[in-house]
Amino acid sequence: MEEERIALLGCSLAELKSVVLQQGMPSFTAKQLMEWIYKKRVFSFDAMTNISKAHRERLAQHFSIGVIAPVERMESVDGTVKYLFRIREGQYVEAVFIPSVGTDDEDERATLCISTQVGCKMHCKFCMTGRQGFSGNLTAGEILNQIVAIPESERLTNVVLMGMGEPMDNLDEVLKALSLMTSAEGFAWSPKRITVSTVGIKNTLHRFLKECECHLAVSLHASSLSVRAELMPAERAYSMTEIVDELRGYDFSHQRRLSFEYILFAGVNDSPADARRLVRLLDGIHCRINLIRFHRIPDAELEGVDDAKMIAFRDMLTRAGVFTTIRASRGEDVMAACGLLSTLKLKKKQTIKSETT
Repeated sequence: MEEERIALLGCSLAELKSVVLQQGMPSFTAKQLMEWIYKKRVFSFDAMTNISKAHRERLAQHFSIGVIAPVERMESVDGTVKYLFRIREGQYVEAVFIPSVGTDDEDERATLCISTQVGCKMHCKFCMTGRQGFSGNLTAGEILNQIVAIPESERLTNVVLMGMGEPMDNLDEVLKALSLMTSAEGFAWSPKRITVSTVGIKNTLHRFLKECECHLAVSLHASSLSVRAELMPAERAYSMTEIVDELRGYDFSHQRRLSFEYILFAGVNDSPADARRLVRLLDGIHCRINLIRFHRIPDAELEGVDDAKMIAFRDMLTRAGVFTTIRASRGEDVMAACGLLSTLKLKKKQTIKSETT
């Protein structure tokens, strides 16, 4: 049986030093590997020309770079591209590339939304990923692969951990991936290029804020505890008032940005009373609210609001002094909402399997 090769993408400098020393190579080879994998982003050991041929052959025998191409690509009429990656056997995650809309200071903006888990444990009512259930955590390498394996990789200006899964539920691997993105020997990106989205998980949120300087986006989606609990079962374990109280202890006025994500659902969380409760809840916190249009999912009881309602809700918050934006809706024709494409892929596999048994 052929030896399964170990992927090096996702390894830290210390881990690569251990690898090369175990293979009888000089320790400085680890720094060379870091340069080739994270700076130059080569896909083959043969391209690592400052490493001896004998060492390259030995590395190729036991290891792989770990860059795996997506299995599907779907492009929207607006330029948004959804990628589907196979993770292990029969499991899939999605990444979405969102080019700029060509307005104002965002002319050069190119954002990639990436996943951190296969499925999700949070079971949010409006999210297709939650319906899949939870299948497993991604490794740091599998998280980074979504960045390096797409053709637009070198164009990226921003990365958002807002795809499939809850980042705070896979915090060890997420922090490792973020460290490799932002460290001098890794991608050397500014933390300001990266936003991590969360429903809010006690203890792990605290750890993230202590150990990482990336931007934070909290999925709020309601102004009352009861409505949020109905939409997001995680509210019952760690309420939005507890989350906000914890966030009050951090300074978000300079380097790090704090955002609250709020999908507007017709007749659920879109009233003037909701706007007033939001203002009271966030009083005294330096933050912004991102209003989001609902991308409808199959068999959903929820409905989105029209543009007039979206604008009116934004204006109510703005007049009350809360900086509020409306996120442009992108890629709906390629199922850009989290979990739609991977769910479709899983259903196709299940149908084929049942037809052949």
